[in-house]
Amino acid sequence: MISPQAQTPTESQGLFSYLPIALFGSVMGLTGLSLTWRLAHSSFNAPLWISNGLEGIALISFIALVISYTLKAITNFTKVRSEFMHPIAGSMFGTPLISMLLIPILLANQNLLIARAIWVIGAIGMTILAWFTILRWINVRQQFENAVPAWIVPVIGMIDIPLAVPSLGWANELHGFMVFATAVGLFFAIPLFTIIMSRLMFAEPLPPALQPSLLILTAPFAVGFSAYTTTMGQIDGFAQILYMLMLFVLAIVIVRMRHLAYCCPFRVSWWAVSFPLAASANAALRYTTFAPHWATYTIAVLLLGLASLVIMLLLLRTVFGILRGELKTLST
Repeated sequence: MISPQAQTPTESQGLFSYLPIALFGSVMGLTGLSLTWRLAHSSFNAPLWISNGLEGIALISFIALVISYTLKAITNFTKVRSEFMHPIAGSMFGTPLISMLLIPILLANQNLLIARAIWVIGAIGMTILAWFTILRWINVRQQFENAVPAWIVPVIGMIDIPLAVPSLGWANELHGFMVFATAVGLFFAIPLFTIIMSRLMFAEPLPPALQPSLLILTAPFAVGFSAYTTTMGQIDGFAQILYMLMLFVLAIVIVRMRHLAYCCPFRVSWWAVSFPLAASANAALRYTTFAPHWATYTIAVLLLGLASLVIMLLLLRTVFGILRGELKTLST
């Protein structure tokens, strides 16, 4: 028998105990960028191999993270439970579920059965998490300082539910559920966005580690635009409003984050910028089909380039950190 004194740190803390659930944001970003390049292939005849390459990286990352975080849960469930109950980190448990709502779009043409199974688990899990999160906010008094952009993830993540439905061949059967998910996500985006903006205006600035999460503020409008148009099958006046709001909020946040690389050391939390950028580029490309104009094309190309550059830099820096054995440090 091994005495407590003789236990190694790995044995006492569990495998991958340092791995944050928020790292699933990398899967969201890579998947979103792959889908955006796939759309660019359809719209601008962009090289399809870029989308296919990103798809492979996203799938490998998803499988690796699922295995790693499962081992963490098995060997140190207390750590996982503590992370889930944390007023800020707990919100990021929406990231693996959103990943499960996006990955099926990549898998639908390869294995429809697996794609549908993953989406069903993700859709049920996302709905339960949104319900539980709102219930917790109502029942437990929240601290104003904890109202950060990450709060958007577990509830507004509902608007990711409709995105894969057409690819899965369920658009007619699940149209009502698509409307439900879009309605819940967009409705709660209003008070959450207001609360978070108030916190940014009247409370202490966000800690350096949370600065990248500011880009999450664009997600309700970028993903909301894609979810709404997917659900309704058209770009109407309300969809245009969401798109224009996305551009305005994105312009504000990008200016705010221009010095990020100099003031904040790299951490895996930086992956929070990846999916909002990819979703914004995707929305811009979708909008060009409705309003073909040199201005809309320019915006779409610029956002696609920005998202691709940022996500590739994040990927290279993360891989470099893993190869140097820095993952534990980068996860703090």
